[in-house]
Amino acid sequence: MKRLLFLSLFAVALSGCELQGGEPVTRTEIGSGSETRVALRREVSACEVVIFEDVPLTHCVADPVKHNISTVLADPNGTPYRSLKTYGEALGKDAAVVAFAMNGGVFENDGKTVGYYVEEGQRLEELNLGDGTGNFYLKPNGVFFGTDGRWEIRTSTNFLYNVSDRPQFGTQSGPMLVIDGQLHPEIQDDGPSKIIRNGVGIDAEGKAHFVISDGALSFGQLARYFRDELQTPNALYLDGGISGLWDPVTERLDDTNGIGPLIVVTKKVSE
Repeated sequence: MKRLLFLSLFAVALSGCELQGGEPVTRTEIGSGSETRVALRREVSACEVVIFEDVPLTHCVADPVKHNISTVLADPNGTPYRSLKTYGEALGKDAAVVAFAMNGGVFENDGKTVGYYVEEGQRLEELNLGDGTGNFYLKPNGVFFGTDGRWEIRTSTNFLYNVSDRPQFGTQSGPMLVIDGQLHPEIQDDGPSKIIRNGVGIDAEGKAHFVISDGALSFGQLARYFRDELQTPNALYLDGGISGLWDPVTERLDDTNGIGPLIVVTKKVSE
């Protein structure tokens, strides 16, 4: 699968797909009226482009003081959105509150989640501790979850034995990238599989760091960025090959089709 990602500074062309595929990525506008675009220009994006080990990455920060996080899978009729573009269009004027959004977890061919999934306090899928093939089953995998601005990442086993209250949102994915400050034991320093990848980590201040590569990189490179540059004690792999980002301020919208659950970061609205 060939992907074309448009950034304000450069373009990167690459191929390769590790999971479910989609259409070629394009940039698409949502809420492109003149008033909306002027308002967005006045804002500062929560995302920035960085270079790590010669690979361009986009790093987005969710701050519990400024943002809320939710998971989204399907429309009110139960039909999975399957793309950031479809979700954004469904929001209409409500899209103005979105700081950024990213695909957020492994899923089946129909778009439904493989593991634990909670949306607005409702558990739609139970914790998956089974064995299998693929990235999700490269143990330990983990859960990204949170309630009222307290966000956490735990291994799935840790989550099972230590989290009794259901969170407001949660998504299970795998593998873990960083566990208590250490790289996942099965991840190579720089393995041969290099594709677009994304993940999330939580730092000591409770901020959530979302990273998507804008060029092909290995598991090891992504894990080291979380550990060494972002210094997140725990980080979780979200997906690869079809990963996408929506950043309204920079007007970046990766129109990747065929994705599953979404993680949506919204701006807190003053009373």
